[in-house]
Amino acid sequence: MDLKNFTQDELARWLTARGHRSFRAPQILKWVHQHRLTDVRQMGNVPLALREELAQHFSLVRLDCSKHTTADDGTEKYLFSLADGRRIESVLIPSENRRTLCISSQAGCAMGCQFCATAQVRPVRDLTAGEIVSQIWEVQYRRPQHQAVTNVVFMGMGEPLANYDHVVKAVTILTAAWGYHLSPRRITVSTVGLVPQMQRLLHDTKVNLTISLSATIDAVRDTLMPINRRYPLDVIFEACRSFPVAPRNRVTFAYTLLNGVNDAEADAKRLVSLLHGIRAKVNLIPFNPFPGTSFSVSPRHRLLRFRQILLDRGIHASIRESRGQDVQAACGQLAAPLEQAA
Repeated sequence: MDLKNFTQDELARWLTARGHRSFRAPQILKWVHQHRLTDVRQMGNVPLALREELAQHFSLVRLDCSKHTTADDGTEKYLFSLADGRRIESVLIPSENRRTLCISSQAGCAMGCQFCATAQVRPVRDLTAGEIVSQIWEVQYRRPQHQAVTNVVFMGMGEPLANYDHVVKAVTILTAAWGYHLSPRRITVSTVGLVPQMQRLLHDTKVNLTISLSATIDAVRDTLMPINRRYPLDVIFEACRSFPVAPRNRVTFAYTLLNGVNDAEADAKRLVSLLHGIRAKVNLIPFNPFPGTSFSVSPRHRLLRFRQILLDRGIHASIRESRGQDVQAACGQLAAPLEQAA
């Protein structure tokens, strides 16, 4: 069993069942996540007998970094191999004041969004909480302490809320004092719009939620994002109006613009109407092409016009500029193809 898959409460129960004191659990997990040990026998303030017992029952499973690529803009893409041979990708996005790690929650994705390369990856497998946090562990292991990851976004491969229990458990590990000690406000979970799970997430955690929209008409969203047939636009926006949003916070929507598909002025005006009554923030995402796609990038002037219409109506809107596109590390480009293995 991988120790990275355990919370403090789970490990404490294991310890007490074997006659050990429960206070050892956070000590052990700090060694795992903060000191990034590769051998449980190296835990300095844990009794030798307990270390030996831990070594008999647990391991510290490593992800194999098959390939590490750095883009011209400094974005880093990691191709990780899992124990069963599946591959996932993670992306580190450095900026002046933060280092954001985009992590995967599944190998592949079953949501079928037409503008995302991950939708082509089959079969789909949920990642365990240990495999999710191992992406942060591996990236941190390769970096000096002063360049630690400051923000985490669940925007890599997979639909996080389709792997709800493991994602929430990973969030617990990421935010715990014995884990990575990240503020929940520095963690964002992105979803295509699984409404019941969205509501659960906001109840169970304090992380940020981003909803991928990318259309203002059900017929268009049905085609682009098949999940819309289960949770159409009116259901999503009704749920958003019921969210317990703090006074200074906003509901965040992501909107990928596709040339000639969803980027017209009429689309922007419909989006304004849909957002009526919601304190919203809209991240406009230029489409990032990938091999085999039939979509193309919206002209820059159309992207700017779309944004201006939202701003003129008092809606907070920004353009999320592409990072790492030259190494296929940008939003919607992650696919972890087998042929990329080194």
